[in-house]
Amino acid sequence: MSSTETQMPARRASRRALPILKSVAGFVAIVATTYLGLLAVTFFIGRVVPIDPVLAIVGDRAPAHVVERVRQEMGLNLPYYQQFVLYVKGVLQGDFGTSVLTTNPVMTDIRRVFPATMELATAGTIIGAAFGIPLGVLAAVKRGSIADQIVRILGLIGYSVPIFWLGLLALLVFYARLGWTSGPGRIDVVYEYSFTPVTGFYLIDAVINRDWAAFRDIFSHIILPASLLGYFSLAYISRMTRSFMLNELSQEYIVAARAKGLSETRIIWGHALRNAAVPLVTVIALSYAGLLEGSVLTETVFAWPGLGLYITNSLQNADMNAVLGGTIIIGSVFIAINLFSDVLYRMLDPRTRN
Repeated sequence: MSSTETQMPARRASRRALPILKSVAGFVAIVATTYLGLLAVTFFIGRVVPIDPVLAIVGDRAPAHVVERVRQEMGLNLPYYQQFVLYVKGVLQGDFGTSVLTTNPVMTDIRRVFPATMELATAGTIIGAAFGIPLGVLAAVKRGSIADQIVRILGLIGYSVPIFWLGLLALLVFYARLGWTSGPGRIDVVYEYSFTPVTGFYLIDAVINRDWAAFRDIFSHIILPASLLGYFSLAYISRMTRSFMLNELSQEYIVAARAKGLSETRIIWGHALRNAAVPLVTVIALSYAGLLEGSVLTETVFAWPGLGLYITNSLQNADMNAVLGGTIIIGSVFIAINLFSDVLYRMLDPRTRN
């Protein structure tokens, strides 16, 4: 065997690997550029807001030499480009500074409160997907009917009505008047000191501890804010499901399936929805990311001790380290979920791999 024949398999392998390497390099470049843009925006916000981080730490009545010393220690006397480099280095190391409000490292506070936000957003997404997909399918199948109009109106209300107004109304009706659910907070004080968190997700922790009384109390607290977030997720998911289903139901394979005599139920749920499920994965992922970043008002209304309430309290107390740290975490999660949904979409749909 000649040397040329020996080298041919290696050349073929390198030609196959080259597109993959280019794709990976492009993916990494997109992630790095997006994250750098996020850091640049948060850095810019931290510099333009009319809040002096030094005065927030030492107070308005601190002597001038103390203010100047703290300013130098924080690197705020340096040119902006040097401050940005230090800022990026700190963020990449997980150092968001110290919270003025709690005196803890911001990352420590975020680790404490972020599971509550994730649990609430996860429950809301489950509710939104569980009801939004069937409603979207119904609206597409019954296009132009009363059912279709009702689903579209529900979605329109979900997009239009302010979430804090619906939250206050829900508390008034279901908690204050009817007493069907528990009030603000995550758990009653009766269980707060006897309950032992394990994962930070209280519903899971209650199951792990086999504390069913605490589980019922936690569920009673989360059902109202989760349903509210689930309604807004439902509005988005049902609208997109309707759009995807209308597109699938107009395809030729649906006509062929009907010509073969397949039942309408099998055509809708076994064929059309199965093909529409690929883009729906992306929609649900984006909805989940949206609930994670958009839960600030919901957590404030329901006094839910998550990242949204943490950012709100920090902003009210001019604690910019905590505000920017929480913003970066939410932005990072949003970027990660977007990228994950894009990768998953490419895996499920071979047409997008080229």
